[in-house]
Amino acid sequence: MSSHDNEELIDYEDEHDVVPNGATASTTNGAAATAADGDGDKDKKNFSGIHSTGFRDFLLKPELLRAISDLGFEHPSEVQQECIPQAVLGMDVLCQAKSGHGKTAVFVLATLQQLEPVNGEVSVLVLCHTRELAFQIKNEYARFAKYMPDVRVSTFYGGIPVAKDAETLRDKSKCPHIVVATPGRLNALARDKVLDAKNVKHFVLDECDKMLEQLDMRRDVQEIFRATPHHKQVMMFSATLAKEIRATCKKFMANPLEIFVDDETKLTLHGLQQHYVKLEEVVIFVKSVARAIELDKLLVSCNFPSISIHSGLQQEERINRYTAFKAFEKRILVATDIFGRGIDVERVNIVINYDCPPDADSYLHRVGRAGRFGTKGLAVTFVSSEADQQVMAAIQSRFEVAVPELPDHIDPASYMTS
Repeated sequence: MSSHDNEELIDYEDEHDVVPNGATASTTNGAAATAADGDGDKDKKNFSGIHSTGFRDFLLKPELLRAISDLGFEHPSEVQQECIPQAVLGMDVLCQAKSGHGKTAVFVLATLQQLEPVNGEVSVLVLCHTRELAFQIKNEYARFAKYMPDVRVSTFYGGIPVAKDAETLRDKSKCPHIVVATPGRLNALARDKVLDAKNVKHFVLDECDKMLEQLDMRRDVQEIFRATPHHKQVMMFSATLAKEIRATCKKFMANPLEIFVDDETKLTLHGLQQHYVKLEEVVIFVKSVARAIELDKLLVSCNFPSISIHSGLQQEERINRYTAFKAFEKRILVATDIFGRGIDVERVNIVINYDCPPDADSYLHRVGRAGRFGTKGLAVTFVSSEADQQVMAAIQSRFEVAVPELPDHIDPASYMTS
């Protein structure tokens, strides 16, 4: 798309033949999803007043309800309560909500509910910005599609021979109904006519701001989007969604249900203690591959159960290490920011920023690895320069949260979930 670098994004508002995905009216901030609340606040809707609803109230397929029950889920989170009723009807969704509150389950359940698998046809495209996140999303589909044996899910990303992906897509008995992929690899498959996208009915971006802010990823997303039918469901999710990027997101959509946390103080996780350690000297940082490797070596040499994940590893090794950490075979993970967004490991309750994150968004995504889904957690940040101090000041101002200096003693009960 090099000849179209300055090309405007597709804007449905300029077209007259758009059907708003079966929606009877445009909705903002979840008004349609909770119209029965009767609070009369049409302009701004937050998550207050959510009733204690079960997943059964969403009238999902019996196979999905059975899988949900097996997983031990009974009541949806607030964001699931807001989004799922409209998403399962095919409505476009633009959602910003806190890390660890089940955004992935929204599009996984919504797409599985609507899916009618046909051999040789790809019906769902899910794009995310890292291979590890693609691997995790595929696993979420596997968990919820446990009793839907005809549904096939595949991941496509760099680091794997493209010929292997082509073989999977061309074989009707192997061709996935749901594709989870990184933008670069999926665009290559679409460009080479290996991926037939004409039957796609659902187009999903997870961590959408990350993909649409970077021009190269945005171009790939646009090219893939153009290869799909005009009429389809589009859903986008992120924990951080700046007002300026929202307009870009909506250019891909038709009258979406919009769930925004406009009050950024609500983005921080309740139950997560946050502190910083002021240091005169820091020898080891985790802001590069080399430093991640060295810190991991140091921890291992001191007999700590440590493992590292970074972009310098082969893809298969990255997945193996991620799986080992998630399976509790290792207790400490040293990672670059590749692990900072979207990755969910339920046992993580402590996050340490050896290297202060560059900005508030990065901080939110990093510390969001702990204290997920309302559990307790602890976040500690090392501050070693004036620039780091400024970042911490910006974080405290933006999220209206106090991040005091690390005390001499912290009660374990304050960050350990009983």
